[in-house]
Amino acid sequence: MIAAVTDLSGRQTGAHRTWLAADGLDKAPIATPRRAMGELLGHGVRFGVADDVLAVGEGIETVLSPRQVLPGMPMLAALSAAHLAAVLFPPTLRRLYVLCDRDPAGNRARDSLLARAASLGIEAIALVPVEGDFNDDLRHFGLQALQAALKDALHPDDRRRFLPG
Repeated sequence: MIAAVTDLSGRQTGAHRTWLAADGLDKAPIATPRRAMGELLGHGVRFGVADDVLAVGEGIETVLSPRQVLPGMPMLAALSAAHLAAVLFPPTLRRLYVLCDRDPAGNRARDSLLARAASLGIEAIALVPVEGDFNDDLRHFGLQALQAALKDALHPDDRRRFLPG
């Protein structure tokens, strides 16, 4: 799987590669199944174009799982905890959802990002999975359970705007 890393203007600054197992169910059984190159810090793999609302997380799988429930919400995969803490915000951003990973590095990145967003007047909301990340939650509990969990955590305006039906 190859994904473009882009800056706020949409210019490609790098690439992220993930080698997948032949059956497509997991990463390939090699020493380093994920590799990124280029100018990554502050940028990420984007799903949609952010304006006033954006959800950000560490990994592509972590971001694509909530995107199954919120297909219209712009999202960004920062590719690591360190890069998550350094994500650059669009100038029009008013609300940020942080898709946390449940580990020490994820906690530090979350706290840093929440503080930085708040210092800029951006409402920041942490979304915390039950398992290690939202991909684990989707795989273990299913789409409906993930939708229910995220629905309760969203700002009411975003529920109306981004949840289908």
